[in-house]
Amino acid sequence: MMFARKKKQKSQGVAPRPRVRPMWRRAWVAPLVAGVVMGSFAGGSWWAYSSGNAAKGIEKVRWSAISATATMGFRVNEVMVSGRQQTEREILVKALNVARGAPILAFDIADAKRRVEALPWVRASTIERMLPDTILISILEREPLALWQLDSKLHLIDAEGEVILNDGLENYSDLLMVVGNGAETEASALIALIGTEPALMQQVKAATWIGSRRWNVHLKGDIVVRLPEDDAQSAWTRLAEYHKNHRVLDKNVTVLDLRIPDRLIVKTGPKGSGQET
Repeated sequence: MMFARKKKQKSQGVAPRPRVRPMWRRAWVAPLVAGVVMGSFAGGSWWAYSSGNAAKGIEKVRWSAISATATMGFRVNEVMVSGRQQTEREILVKALNVARGAPILAFDIADAKRRVEALPWVRASTIERMLPDTILISILEREPLALWQLDSKLHLIDAEGEVILNDGLENYSDLLMVVGNGAETEASALIALIGTEPALMQQVKAATWIGSRRWNVHLKGDIVVRLPEDDAQSAWTRLAEYHKNHRVLDKNVTVLDLRIPDRLIVKTGPKGSGQET
């Protein structure tokens, strides 16, 4: 049937319609684009080992080739972003440093990636060219974990202890506050620990990292829980059992010392007297 149709078409004197291919898909364009891209990678090493007119000549040829591809439609027309929640659009666009209509092969992905990942909320990013005219960027943002206080200054941190923000923290006042040098890197483990006892966790207001080795956990009612350096998990579970059986947190106590295994030392007195340095 296929050949019959072709024969009939020829007998009527109608020439087959030529197939139109976009310029950027033509066989001779692909090697040119590949050469320009490879030239952009090779340029760094050339500059490292060469100098003078030769290096300048190579660079001039490379940019001439990039300019030639731009006339064929290899220009930035669209930037597609995924994963952005907290990062402001204007700040991200500035970090990308790319303008609509710019030659897409002149866009330096490595430099853009470094700038984007230096933004406060960005943990990691992936940036790609989708030829002929689109830049694709996917970002993974940091998740706020706690407020870290050091020298009376508050910082918003993530699970890795990295500082996200130093100002404008009003919206994060419900997060746990951890205090002290080194507390930021230990905060994630502490939150996992106190989360094993949900009833106690609801009582926690803040925690102070003591001597770079253990925690004092501050509960509502100005009660300080002194956790041991070793096996703090067992001590926290023990406190939950004490409270369940004896309602110890409802009594007039200021300090609950759990540093001695299998014992709970209770201190009474004026509220706020359980601080330790």
